[in-house]
Amino acid sequence: MNKFSQFLHSSLGNKLLMSFTGLFLILFLVVHLIGNLQLLIPDQGEAFNAYVRIMEKNILIKVVAYALYIAILLHTYKGIDITLRNRKARGGQRYAVKAVSGTTWASRNMALLGSLIFIFIGVHMSNFWYKFKFGHHEGTEFYTMVDTSFSELWIVVFYALAQIVLAYHLLHGFQSAFQTLGLRDGNYTRLFKGIGAGIAVGLPLLFAIIPILMYFDIHPMPDFRVFPGQ
Repeated sequence: MNKFSQFLHSSLGNKLLMSFTGLFLILFLVVHLIGNLQLLIPDQGEAFNAYVRIMEKNILIKVVAYALYIAILLHTYKGIDITLRNRKARGGQRYAVKAVSGTTWASRNMALLGSLIFIFIGVHMSNFWYKFKFGHHEGTEFYTMVDTSFSELWIVVFYALAQIVLAYHLLHGFQSAFQTLGLRDGNYTRLFKGIGAGIAVGLPLLFAIIPILMYFDIHPMPDFRVFPGQ
């Protein structure tokens, strides 16, 4: 095993890999949210359909998509690996104590939260990504597919509940990533706590609002296009 491989399997290597992949996934969520907000434009899906077509054809975006898949798998694998190592270090017990002073429920249950998010990603990709990728689309079918799904109450509730899980995961994950990278020390601690809390609440809230508003056929967004000429 070479030094680089040893580093990746070390405690610090695991934490750094989790931090970088986690921050990359958060960045993706921000971009993904901007695109999805076009669902709320009152134009019968024109802007969203154009956005999806550009996303499907752009080579750079395809490369980023593959990087995203790898990041999801690495983040999930390392998260499980760290959890199992910590449990082994505690002699197989789930927790050494029920509640360690200074820790939060989210920090003690990151593996559970991450597993639930991974399940949600699987459902989400089978419900939308697979159909977008391998289906046959004409006219306004991209938008219609999403609109039809979010006309089902159970799907809307499922997505809303998933965002609560995401919020708890982000609440600890964002701050933990910056702590690992040494960016939460001194004067920046309060700043990064505020940014982390804003992201942990804001992103899931906006993601949850989209299916809820679509269910009630409310489209409050002004017309905007993610890509020039879209």
